[in-house]
Amino acid sequence: MPAIHVNQLRKTFTAKQKAAGLRGSLKSLVRPEQQTIEAVKGISFEMESGELLGLIGPNGAGKSTTIKILTGILYPTSGEARVLDLVPWQQRRQLAYQIGTVFGQRPQLWYHLPAIDTFALFGKIYELDDGEARKRIAFLSEAFEIEELLKTPVRKLSLGQRMRCEVAASLLHKPRLLLLDEPSIGLDVVAKQHIRDTIRRMNELEGVGVLLTSHDAGDIEALCKRVIVINHGEIVYQEKVSTLKRRFLTSKLVDVRYAEEINPDFTLDGTEIIKTGRYGVKLRFDSRQTPVESVISRLAEAGSLVDITISDPTLEEVIRKIYEESGT
Repeated sequence: MPAIHVNQLRKTFTAKQKAAGLRGSLKSLVRPEQQTIEAVKGISFEMESGELLGLIGPNGAGKSTTIKILTGILYPTSGEARVLDLVPWQQRRQLAYQIGTVFGQRPQLWYHLPAIDTFALFGKIYELDDGEARKRIAFLSEAFEIEELLKTPVRKLSLGQRMRCEVAASLLHKPRLLLLDEPSIGLDVVAKQHIRDTIRRMNELEGVGVLLTSHDAGDIEALCKRVIVINHGEIVYQEKVSTLKRRFLTSKLVDVRYAEEINPDFTLDGTEIIKTGRYGVKLRFDSRQTPVESVISRLAEAGSLVDITISDPTLEEVIRKIYEESGT
């Protein structure tokens, strides 16, 4: 049985629409006009137990709304959803014992108290006995390297330190599924990598499934095996991350450095020269038209190679291509 099953899920919001101008504003006060916003438009997908799944898209795509429905915070307008064989908005209490959640912009730790106090409270909420709670806190403290942070008031922690404590707190009760909504927002590179490594380790150690929304392509590339791309409330693409990269990562960027000076008018058929230096060149080519092996061999013939780096486009570029292809 899948960890998450979603079928034709829809969520519509109704909001007051403010009219322009003084007369319009007065009319809005007396008889406000209603605007219907369709945040999620009949999406369907499944997630297997222990899977690492990414849900990505631009702002307003419907990612956070979907997460909130799956945690039971929001009721859908129509459609079906089951999380760990429970209907989230009908069985929210039972579901809370089996899932962990982190909303990057909505902290769950008490701001003025040390994180250890929130951990202790969560132990009581999730009905862990004191001994079990202490062991779990010790394990998570070591895994997330937060032993020295637990007794510091949360307000004094850096954002990266706080997010490590947030994710650790969400795993206190050994959930089967972790739902992360923008957990790395605002973090520096080192803090992001630390959280990614620890989440991946928890998946390997305890088999916890992870549903992740993020604007950071690095999160998806580092953590997820499969990705769902959503835009304007609709799924425009879902596939393995590796398949997505093979299909859309046809453009290759090459950096080459030679032992001796090169011709400033350096050219190579089938490639686009981006930059030429005294000892190196940067170029781009399409691997569908020009084989990689051909480019490398001709670069080697041009001089004594010191270093060569071939890189793919970022996942942001891949997503942009998907949007262009789907017309969204």
